[in-house]
Amino acid sequence: MKRRILTYRKYIDSILESDEEQDWNYIKQEHLTQVSFFQHERLIHLIVTVTFAVLELMTVCAFVIAGALDSSSALPLGVLALVILILLIPYIKHYYLLENEVQKMYEQYDNIVDRIKK
Repeated sequence: MKRRILTYRKYIDSILESDEEQDWNYIKQEHLTQVSFFQHERLIHLIVTVTFAVLELMTVCAFVIAGALDSSSALPLGVLALVILILLIPYIKHYYLLENEVQKMYEQYDNIVDRIKK
């Protein structure tokens, strides 16, 4: 997905930078379609990222409580918290990429609309 979104955004940037005559209405419609696909992907990754963050918080809380009661039962929870954290970091990075690229696509859309108005 990372490669796809970056490639698509650069493709639209190249169209916007070119001086060639374009069918801006078609480009606008295609861009809206692609943005909606990426928005859907962004929503799914937001749900997954928030779920993993909540799981991480719950596991850390359970680790702290278990450590206060009996330190031997806290070790598996500590390992689980570490594993979830290791999974959470790439989810956050990917969501960050999706969010920023979709925001840039909104700006591209505005530029396309400006071209249509001219």
